[in-house]
Amino acid sequence: MFNWVKTAMLMAAITALFGVLGASIGGRQGMLLALGFAVVSNFFAYWFSDKMVLRMYNAQEVDETTAPQFYRMVRELAERAALPMPKVYLIDEQAPNAFATGRNPEHAAVAATTGILRVLSERELRGVMAHELSHVKNRDILISTISATMAGAISALANFAMFFGGRDGEGRPVNPIAGILVAILAPLAGALIQMAISRAREFEADRGGAEISGDPQALASALDKIHRYAQGIPLETTERHPETAQMMIMNPLSGGGLRGLFSTHPATEERIARLMAMAGRG
Repeated sequence: MFNWVKTAMLMAAITALFGVLGASIGGRQGMLLALGFAVVSNFFAYWFSDKMVLRMYNAQEVDETTAPQFYRMVRELAERAALPMPKVYLIDEQAPNAFATGRNPEHAAVAATTGILRVLSERELRGVMAHELSHVKNRDILISTISATMAGAISALANFAMFFGGRDGEGRPVNPIAGILVAILAPLAGALIQMAISRAREFEADRGGAEISGDPQALASALDKIHRYAQGIPLETTERHPETAQMMIMNPLSGGGLRGLFSTHPATEERIARLMAMAGRG
């Protein structure tokens, strides 16, 4: 319940940020246009984002004939989670990773790279797919998509403000320095809000995935292995479409130092520690 309240507050903040940026560009009328654009963006994201993401990754749908072992694993976990059977996809990339997408549990899909099937044991893979099904069960897939869409739209509006300037609430031109600051800081604030949403959801999906699979230690082992492999094998599609990084079980673009501040995922060490604590409690 707390995570839902926290997410609602964060989404309200990013919507307000959208309105502020619109107002800085075109005053009251600009704010209304920006909020209207946000509504249209959310509508488009709700209906079509899953198809867009799967197409970006050239994901191929599989079934019990083309990938019998993997498909049966997902079906068994979906039954354990009391979820409708999602569509199952494979992505031909060496980097080990996985994600879930769709607007609700009845229209969900889970996807995994061929690399993750090679790298992980069956037990570890079960933990990963249970994590993704936990995202589906908690409806994280819709929330993360909307936050990503709004963050992207904020960046687009900020670029517009940078090139064409802006106006205050009375329609007068704003101070050019203030306009530049808004154009720079608004996307940064939007990205930080998006990351906060994603980080909170990853901890919850780890917990839910461990409960679905009944094996928190296997998920912890999978996260450790994926993290180590991700350092040397880039996920090429994510590099071309960095806005999709938050959807992965492990952010393929994350790194240490300052980059860790802007990671869409919590520290792998902390995720593993929480899962091992769950395993210790039995």
